[in-house]
Amino acid sequence: MSRGPFLRLMVKLLVYYVVIGGTIIFLVSAYPKLMYYLPVGGVDEIASADISAGLGKTVDIARNGGEVLYTPSLRTDSRFDNARNLILAMIGTLLLMLPVSWVYRFIHQTGDHDHSLDETAFILPLVVSGIVLVVQHSLALAFSLAGIVAGVQFRRALKDTYDTLFILIAIGVGIAAGVKALDIAAVMSIFFNFATVMVCVFGDGLETHHKRAARLRKRERAAVRSAAVDNEK
Repeated sequence: MSRGPFLRLMVKLLVYYVVIGGTIIFLVSAYPKLMYYLPVGGVDEIASADISAGLGKTVDIARNGGEVLYTPSLRTDSRFDNARNLILAMIGTLLLMLPVSWVYRFIHQTGDHDHSLDETAFILPLVVSGIVLVVQHSLALAFSLAGIVAGVQFRRALKDTYDTLFILIAIGVGIAAGVKALDIAAVMSIFFNFATVMVCVFGDGLETHHKRAARLRKRERAAVRSAAVDNEK
């Protein structure tokens, strides 16, 4: 495949990310308090919660003159906070996985591929983020989930080992969204998409591409032999 379509895809990705990033910056600039409701910075919050374990409340850590000060979190407690965070996280995962879906369809358009994997990788982060949000604070729930998953057998052979990376990025984005770290999920998604495009442009091609090309050559040779036999008759 020529490099022209890949360059157009990269431009499409750049425009998409610039529009999404610009929209978020504009909304945060217009409504500064919106930043406290976005599912970002979750890794830092988990670390802060570990440090402040036993205080009975979520705290933010601030350093002043070398001393560690504990101040109450700016986020208000509400029984609907988790639902709101999950909704925002799911919206974020959809926005992040949409370009991943574009990349998957584009790199497989000249080869055989599993069409269901595209939809699976698109929806999987939504499920993973919800599961992570439920079990992240309960060891008992985590073990229960492990037992349930162990009882369900998934037997599906992928046609190309590269497709495994799309499953892994979907799981990674879902886990990051579940712990309110969409900023990390965004970095993973952006780097994955551009790295995949670069590999396909400058690499040797996917295994499915080589298999399809081999089948086409085999059919052409069979057609030539068949035509030669017909001419002899």
